[in-house]
Amino acid sequence: MNATGLMHRSHPWLGHMVTDSATGRRGILRAIAPEGTTPAPVAWLAPRRGGIEWTTAPEYLTDPTPIAPTSRPEETT
Repeated sequence: MNATGLMHRSHPWLGHMVTDSATGRRGILRAIAPEGTTPAPVAWLAPRRGGIEWTTAPEYLTDPTPIAPTSRPEETT
């Protein structure tokens, strides 16, 4: 992961469906960034059809949707 603006980190799975192995929930990876005053980055996920985002540790991200050169990130609408 590399740092980008606003303390966000780049990640190859941004915009793709992933599994949060801590909860078993699937969502779209929206960002890797700090939460509040915590300096360690967390993964921000959103349900595919919209709803309340949640956070998890980046190491709990698994099972991304297949990523190919022609695949495009998903939206939460």
